[in-house]
Amino acid sequence: MAIADTQSGLYTWQADNLVAATQAVKGQWHHLADDSHHNHDNQIQATRIITDTRKIEAGDIFLAIVGEKFDGHHFVEAAVQKGAVAAIVSSVNDKVTVPQLQVADTRLAFGQIAAYRRQQHSDLKVIAITGSSGKTTVKEMLRSIFIAVESEASQDNTNQAEGHSTLVTRGNLNNDFGVPMMLLELENQHQYAVLELGANHVGEIEYTADMVKPDVACILNIGTAHLGEFGGRDNIAKTKAEIYQSLSASGTAVVPADDDYSEQLTQVAKQYTQHILHFGWQQLEPETQAEAGSLPEVYATEVTTGALQSEFVLNFAATATTEAVALPVKLPMAGQHNVSNALAAAACAYAVGIVPEQIIKGLAQVTSSKGRLGRQQFGQHQIIDDTYNANPNSMRAAADVLAAQTGVKMLVLGDIGELGDAAANEHRELGATIAGKHIDVLLCVGEFAPHTIAGAQSAGMTQDQAQAFATKAELLATLKALIEAYEQQQQACTLLFKGSRSTTMETLIDDLLGAS
Repeated sequence: MAIADTQSGLYTWQADNLVAATQAVKGQWHHLADDSHHNHDNQIQATRIITDTRKIEAGDIFLAIVGEKFDGHHFVEAAVQKGAVAAIVSSVNDKVTVPQLQVADTRLAFGQIAAYRRQQHSDLKVIAITGSSGKTTVKEMLRSIFIAVESEASQDNTNQAEGHSTLVTRGNLNNDFGVPMMLLELENQHQYAVLELGANHVGEIEYTADMVKPDVACILNIGTAHLGEFGGRDNIAKTKAEIYQSLSASGTAVVPADDDYSEQLTQVAKQYTQHILHFGWQQLEPETQAEAGSLPEVYATEVTTGALQSEFVLNFAATATTEAVALPVKLPMAGQHNVSNALAAAACAYAVGIVPEQIIKGLAQVTSSKGRLGRQQFGQHQIIDDTYNANPNSMRAAADVLAAQTGVKMLVLGDIGELGDAAANEHRELGATIAGKHIDVLLCVGEFAPHTIAGAQSAGMTQDQAQAFATKAELLATLKALIEAYEQQQQACTLLFKGSRSTTMETLIDDLLGAS
């Protein structure tokens, strides 16, 4: 049996549990000392399995991943030189003498090892999240909620700051490589895990969800992110719904009530569990929704969104065992989309047993991560950095946030990627939508910038208000000139920057600030 490092709380990998974890890929040891007087269990003691030789430390196990443009087997010797005590490979390297676990496929072995690690953590509450937008924000909201729970339980300021009890997906480690990487970071002290599951193709979420075995599976929305890769929203919905397949009968499916795929997602979820929570808010009176049978189990009423925060009443509908609860929330984030994100986070937390009072405390303390509507002053002006990524839904949400600000409202956009044949039309529709949102200036850069501007001008924006640029340098020159002209008129501006990750729109912010 494997043991735990009692000082660090880390899991210990040994010869026997690695074989057990990789049975499905025919794991078999080579160069493992054959001594009948000693237990193989004690020949390898490692707390880390590393796929990147640059991160190898003495005592680690190296896993040789094979990708489209690289082969980790070329680095086995380098890993051993840096102190790796064993390697997991699909072909044995006889130039090194450390034990090597040979498997049929090292990438699949990575997933199997991660799934095995998850199974050893039977008390862990796992929330898996997917959706076309909002995943990072919901993760941070849940992190904040669990920090509030931990703080109340321990009254330990250090724990409160670091959130030791919760593992949360870092960055975009949400694919068939990133998810196992996160699972291998599980420690004995973790009580909760919030794991993001992304997809670039049909079947990917099914694979990672089966690895994660979530207690709660949540879909935030069905948008148009990666539209070109899936060929339509129907396929996106089908792929996202794979997250429900790994639920046990006791698990909970969280479904977006306001999404136009809500009924379809609900029907899929019902195939795996009867525990379903819908979240949403609509500008109807609760009584009207209740009469129509459309009142979600977790919903918002009395919603107001301002330039810096949102306020609403968070409602949990009555169940057979609980009474209805309604509590006011002050969310330090702007935008209606963040109200929806908060409802999703609340539903997930509620599903793992967090009481409403702790949920609203955590939501009140949540902070934006870098590139997610972060704010900074630029002289008399304000910059809103929402450059982390973009899709059509999040672009519209960002425009709503900007429209709620003060001063001259300037929206600076890069292209939305991965829209395939729908790209031109999606950008044109985006421009038309923006034109109706009380935004003063729209500046766009990139291949599809002319389409966005054409849509905006067709819906009423003038050539001076909406302009397209081929390069960031050209856009920056115009932006500086506009800001200077508004300053001469003693008008302050609020500038919001956004674009897909590939457009690196944050460099425009850096150039603008650097020129000041």
